[in-house]
Amino acid sequence: MTAHAGDPHKNAAVPHFFWPPITDDFDMRYWLIKSEPDVYGIDALARDKTTPWTGVRNYQARNFMRDQMKPGDQAFYYHSNCDEPGIVGIAEVSKAAYPDATQFDRKSKYYDETATPENPRWLHVDFRFVKKTRLISLTELRKHKPLAKMRVLAKGNRLSITPVDPDEWKFILGLMK
Repeated sequence: MTAHAGDPHKNAAVPHFFWPPITDDFDMRYWLIKSEPDVYGIDALARDKTTPWTGVRNYQARNFMRDQMKPGDQAFYYHSNCDEPGIVGIAEVSKAAYPDATQFDRKSKYYDETATPENPRWLHVDFRFVKKTRLISLTELRKHKPLAKMRVLAKGNRLSITPVDPDEWKFILGLMK
């Protein structure tokens, strides 16, 4: 991956939480996206084929979507807040970030009275279903040393969107076989 000329992290030792760095348009990034299976699980995405990833109300997750996600990026689909949390499928970013309409809907639990169409606060991307996979549980992920730095495994991590290092991505794909 090559950094843009204005990248302040170029030639610097960048902490893991800054990954993925700013890259050329040819570089694919990898992500882990969380959803509760009873709210919008992998079966719903398989049925719908594509979905807008609305309702994200964390600035860091929003910034990942706004600044780094692009069509073609791949994501592990992770079921959270369930009996056995873990990766259950793969999705792909199908549309770049655009304003989340739920922020303007007074009836939505995601309504934000400070947001306006002229100055939206919340953005989202669209995801396309790629495939369901066998469950790679949180417990199983924790057993593998090459995954020790994954954000989803960090204590207190509550982000619904986190970057996945390319080596972690490849390792997890190997677990799926």
